[in-house]
Amino acid sequence: MDFHINKTLDARGLSCPMPSVKTALALEGMEAGQILEVLTDDPVSKKDLPVWAQSTGNELLCIKEEAASVKIYLKKAS
Repeated sequence: MDFHINKTLDARGLSCPMPSVKTALALEGMEAGQILEVLTDDPVSKKDLPVWAQSTGNELLCIKEEAASVKIYLKKAS
């Protein structure tokens, strides 16, 4: 990773659509260009969040899958 994480959202234990809802709320409080790390264990989120990011103009930087969770990195749109 060659970017600085400005905020981490722990959405583990939440099921669709809550990770997306919490992500939207977290990004609202951030400045353009800042990076949000979303931690989730909902398998639907790794498909939903990239689609949501594209539809809202936010940028998906990467998705990292770990043993029991997924880390999704989003850059807030300007």
